[in-house]
Amino acid sequence: MAITCGGGSRGAAAAQPPVSSTTTTMPARTGAPQSQAILAAAQHQGWHQHASTTSAGSDFQPDRPIGYGAFGVVWSVTDPRDGKRVALKKLPNVFQSLVSSKRVFRELKMMRYFKHENVLSCLDILQPPHIDFFQEIYLITELMQSDLHKIIVSPQHLSADHIKVFLYQILRGVKYLHTAKIIHRDIKPGNLLVNSNCVLKICDFGLARVEEDDESKAMTQEVVTQYYRAPEILLGAKHYTNSVDLWSVGCIFGELLGRRILFQASSPIQQLELITDLLGTPSLSDMKYACEAAKRHMISRGSKPPSLTALYTLGSSATHEAIHLLCQMLTLDPEKRISVGEALNHPYLDEGRLRYHSCMCACCVSTPAGLRQYTRDFEPVSDASFPDAWESELTCVSKVKEKLHKFIQDQLNSNRVPLCINPSSAAFKSFASSTVAHPSELPPSPHHWE
Repeated sequence: MAITCGGGSRGAAAAQPPVSSTTTTMPARTGAPQSQAILAAAQHQGWHQHASTTSAGSDFQPDRPIGYGAFGVVWSVTDPRDGKRVALKKLPNVFQSLVSSKRVFRELKMMRYFKHENVLSCLDILQPPHIDFFQEIYLITELMQSDLHKIIVSPQHLSADHIKVFLYQILRGVKYLHTAKIIHRDIKPGNLLVNSNCVLKICDFGLARVEEDDESKAMTQEVVTQYYRAPEILLGAKHYTNSVDLWSVGCIFGELLGRRILFQASSPIQQLELITDLLGTPSLSDMKYACEAAKRHMISRGSKPPSLTALYTLGSSATHEAIHLLCQMLTLDPEKRISVGEALNHPYLDEGRLRYHSCMCACCVSTPAGLRQYTRDFEPVSDASFPDAWESELTCVSKVKEKLHKFIQDQLNSNRVPLCINPSSAAFKSFASSTVAHPSELPPSPHHWE
């Protein structure tokens, strides 16, 4: 299936049959037979009880896994209440440690808080069992057809228009997150979901957190997939800002232009070397956030000039305007790196903004006469900072479990039939045994300088 932008058929093959994000609700088909569908409508409050389904129509699609990572497993399933295909994310073994359980709680709260076209939100949460048996969480999101990684590595053509409209949406979503004071901390092509109409949504907030204003407080370096990790983190910075997200976006921009990973190294040290091969050796001012051991290492390698002209060889879409914006994202000093608001105002994105709002967005509408009524605010911000004061109360795993169980109970929509997992499903055994990525499949941890 080719992705389409503004109606034309272009671009990369998607990973699965098309499911339009704008499809209207189907007639009252309540899903697949009980022996097949994983999701069922619960007749009574309780876990794995009284799964209610009816026979399916001829358009039944089997439930199947579509992705997994460090913290969760995602399946494509049918919502039995309206017959729509949705994504079901399973978060297993939530309460193994205080750090991991707090991250899950934070991700869930964020996804219920988000209200933005380019940020994936949580549509529903499955009712939990009694707290004594509460170990896993199941949340439902919109089902997207592919992701930017699959599109980049596909053989199909990726035009300059595609690159501009994708980059515009990434930055539009990041602006919303940053105005909510949220740092994503794991922006990469696989976490950018894409539909057949080119609409893009940022997903996976397992590593996201609220900005830390106190520079004396240390922040974890176990963030961001290595290829997209900002140099200040690679250099052992104890504190960093939302500019780490802009570095990641810059790496993705370069990957879109060249159809290959911009800095593909096998270790954090080699990652730094690839970055300096292109951008030159950072000055002491550029490395003001680096730890002393990292500074000594960089100085010992000698001074290397930048080789920015190499960026023009990325591909035919690597125009002067594109490379100008890319270089501002790939700035070694995080304080000099372009902000998301400044990036959105760059002239390179004017065409991407026009294309997105002319035929793709939900914030502008077309009249019966064929005229387009544009919104007054093309890049909306968050109404408020995401609240995180509640985290100070989470001092032990049992406290997190108690608060999280209550939060999910409070989220259950009394106007909709609650959902549960159907243990009679043909795919249940496979779904129940699906696990997160093995540590050997995950990227290398940061280098321990000292």
